[in-house]
Amino acid sequence: MASQTPPNKKNRDEGEDSTGKAKRGHLCFDAAFETGNLGRVDLVGEFEYDLFLRPDTCNPRYRFWFNFTVDNVKQDQRVIFNIVNINKSRNLFKDGMTPLVKSTSRPKWQRLLRCEVFYYKSPVHQNHYVLSFAFGFDKEDEVYQFALTFPYSYSKMQAYLNALELKFPETFERSSLGMSIQNRKLELVTFDEVKKPDKVDQKNVIHMVVILARIHPGESPSSYVVQGLIEFLAAATQPIAKALREHVVFKIVPMLNPDGVFLGNNRCNVVGHDLNRSWNRLSQYTHPTLSAVMKMLKEYDNSSCYQVDFVIDIHAHSSLTGTFIYGSTYDNVYRYERHLVFPKLFATKCEDFCQEHMMFNADDRKSGTARRNFVEALSDNVNTYTLEVSMCGYYLNGTNILTQYTEDGYMRIGRNLARTFLEYYRFTNILPIPPMEELRPRKGRPRTHRPRARSKTRSEVRVRPKTTRAYAPISYTDLSICYDSATSDEGSPVRYHMYHGHAGAYGGLRMRPHAHQDQFSLSNIQAARFSNLDFTSDYRLKVPKLKTPATAGDQKMPPIEMLTVPPKPHLTIIDFNQLTRGGLEEATAAGGRTIDREKEKIRRHTFKSSSRKA
Repeated sequence: MASQTPPNKKNRDEGEDSTGKAKRGHLCFDAAFETGNLGRVDLVGEFEYDLFLRPDTCNPRYRFWFNFTVDNVKQDQRVIFNIVNINKSRNLFKDGMTPLVKSTSRPKWQRLLRCEVFYYKSPVHQNHYVLSFAFGFDKEDEVYQFALTFPYSYSKMQAYLNALELKFPETFERSSLGMSIQNRKLELVTFDEVKKPDKVDQKNVIHMVVILARIHPGESPSSYVVQGLIEFLAAATQPIAKALREHVVFKIVPMLNPDGVFLGNNRCNVVGHDLNRSWNRLSQYTHPTLSAVMKMLKEYDNSSCYQVDFVIDIHAHSSLTGTFIYGSTYDNVYRYERHLVFPKLFATKCEDFCQEHMMFNADDRKSGTARRNFVEALSDNVNTYTLEVSMCGYYLNGTNILTQYTEDGYMRIGRNLARTFLEYYRFTNILPIPPMEELRPRKGRPRTHRPRARSKTRSEVRVRPKTTRAYAPISYTDLSICYDSATSDEGSPVRYHMYHGHAGAYGGLRMRPHAHQDQFSLSNIQAARFSNLDFTSDYRLKVPKLKTPATAGDQKMPPIEMLTVPPKPHLTIIDFNQLTRGGLEEATAAGGRTIDREKEKIRRHTFKSSSRKA
């Protein structure tokens, strides 16, 4: 499909060469392939295109899935694509999901950069939500393909099952439940290695698990989840898979709506019916695949040999992140508690499980879904769930980091689903619990890791000599650290050792000075005389020189009044909210005048005391 241009001769001549082919740079769009979806393209600018999605066959309501190719591009050509008729306004494009792209030489799907994708209301398009993304074509001879999420076609499923049937013929059983309206096979995959008992009673019934997927064609991630589950169960040497196959029968329907998948629909089959709203009004003519599945379920549910434990319908969610489960509510409390066991076990196996999105209800509007209809159609032993996986990604636990899903990420969910079945059947004593030797982790590294080379000569470990411990001095904020006079040995601060005694000026603690101190040490002065002074400032006590030097025998402690005591620090509070021009200088000058007044008071007090003493 070539891009549409105004129907005049000038544009036709400019857009075509002599052979009638479009000139290089005039993009050619194509969706005429399996799972393809694109209805119309309008060229609205030199480098801008409006894309219209084709609605589901016989149902114009659903328009969300897209999958198309673009070729005939120029190198380094940049364009803007606007998908203008998406019917679902609430979707994951608001949360950071971006379309996928791949090319001929780069067959691996990659997501577009988030900075180049925009989802917004457009006044040009009647205030409808528009998905716009910019893209630059870097190679001319490439065919580029764009899709909503990872496509999974009916032909790909057939090729995968053919290869698996050849690889695991002993563990893998493939059959057909019926045909679709357009005569496509409804595939059924069975894993059954359970030993059939000679006498069947209630204690030795055969347990069964039924998995359904891809009832909505646009939810292709569900097919990758089923592929991961099938690969895990088919592995002949996998001990978990072997234990499950020997005790439980698995029935897997990988694609319930093959016609819708082939046509590239979003939710409906070829006649425009949403199959996940049609379980309560089945018709052999309009819903042949659902009728075949319901017939199989009722046969096994009414059988005395089999007990259907689970029916899990796998979907992909377009507006929520993470992996979560929808269940049902029951009036019977014991049945409801048993119904909650499997989701709790599954949450412990998946790091991407989102409990906030998990829901259990009995909504009448959902009566046509498999989850709600099987509650009434099947026996009370059957637990029916809807397993939802996001089309975009999941948030890491406790963070706002969005991790995008890949094909392997979806298949990992299928493998975790198989591990959850193992835990459940061990919990219900259907599977034997292995001995403790098998449960304990193996010591050392696996054989795949090479051990690091170690030196043959090992150095001996020397024993640490026993030494006496000297405790570091402890300083408390309520105790002042005072310094010696200028005649001390090294000018170091006097260190005090604490010991308990009677209550004194320091709250029950007395101080014992260090051994080497001279006669001018402050520890020789009574603490009561200095209880009203503050020594927290970084000053040294200055001792004035005497006019007549005293002899060694006449050395006495100078009077306390002669010691110059540093002033108490004063804090001037400045309110910056009330400062005006020049106010900061006035406030600073006021603080300086306060300190000068305090120094003058101390100087006068010292002078009066000296005069009185004389």
